[in-house]
Amino acid sequence: MNLPVFRRWSIRLLILAALLAGAYAGWRHYTKPKPLEVNVVEVALGRVEATVANTRAGTVKPCRRAKLAPQGGGQIARLLVKEGDRVAAGQVLLELWNVDLAAQIRLADEQVGSAKARRNEACAAAQAARREAARQQQLVAQGFVSAAAVDKTASEAEVREAACRAATTEIAAAEARVDTARAALSRTVLKAPFAGIVAEVTGEQGEYTTPSPPGIPTPPAIDLIDDACLYVTAPIDEVDAPRIQVGLPARIALDAFPGQHFAGRVRRIAPYVLEVEKQARTVEVEVVFTDAKAAKTLLVGYSADAEVILENRDKVLRVPAQALLDGNKVLVLKNGVLEERKVELGLSNWEFSEVRSGLQAGEKVVTSLELEGVKAGAPAVAKPKP
Repeated sequence: MNLPVFRRWSIRLLILAALLAGAYAGWRHYTKPKPLEVNVVEVALGRVEATVANTRAGTVKPCRRAKLAPQGGGQIARLLVKEGDRVAAGQVLLELWNVDLAAQIRLADEQVGSAKARRNEACAAAQAARREAARQQQLVAQGFVSAAAVDKTASEAEVREAACRAATTEIAAAEARVDTARAALSRTVLKAPFAGIVAEVTGEQGEYTTPSPPGIPTPPAIDLIDDACLYVTAPIDEVDAPRIQVGLPARIALDAFPGQHFAGRVRRIAPYVLEVEKQARTVEVEVVFTDAKAAKTLLVGYSADAEVILENRDKVLRVPAQALLDGNKVLVLKNGVLEERKVELGLSNWEFSEVRSGLQAGEKVVTSLELEGVKAGAPAVAKPKP
């Protein structure tokens, strides 16, 4: 072969090979899978708690709530409060028409006065008769009067004394009638049994109100709430209820105060199971607020969640709950590749789980497990923090 021709072909082949190599390298570069951007959390020491929470929304309730109504029916003569008013214990809230009963009290008082006057008159006459009988007794000894006259004055004194005793008894009867009339009058006056807030008023001045017949509930005339003491009642699944004890600490969360928690304590565990829904049996647990001042800002009826703290440990290795896969596994970002790791867990809740073995402090576990392609062996990088 002619040497110049050979050289020209060699150069062309070298150029072609270089082009093919560059094209292949470019193809490999552009077709190489890009690393996934994943959210990671560094494994570190912290606090982990074992908790139990309610299955459905709980409710903020007052320690005392009274649905009040007069003992008897009648027309509302005076309505002294309105919804939202704060009242003191013993304050009059409502009064029915009671002019007739007030008149009966005045009549009974007059009868007491008359009975006392008759008693005074009868007892004064009895005293006079006793003195006269004593004088007659002295005179009979001197022979100035007969024994028959003495007997007559003594008998008259006994009669007067009996009349005095009878008049005294009439006073007690008249006073009993006064008490009866006042009791009847008190049944027309509705008073606050404790200090609190009027939540609801049923009826207006001039309207008629009647107490509830037996077995037939009717709206109360006044609904009174004692907001000085509040608690949360929360339904706990029957499976978790045996682990709860009275006195355990708890955290209370309210929808009205997102991101805020209130300290609480378990006050009561119901001794029975409620079957509110099919296949959903719960036990009512009452949690009181530890800080009564903090509870002052709350309203009765707020929806609330109560998380009872069964056990807690401080300064233990922990991972977020969203980093856990089935079978107690996690994905660790190491050298740009996702590595599956099995871990031994301790205490757990919805937020964190204690790691007893399988991870070291400082390692980065993936929390964005829902992303497509996130699996063991996939190339990945940590997503920059905002």
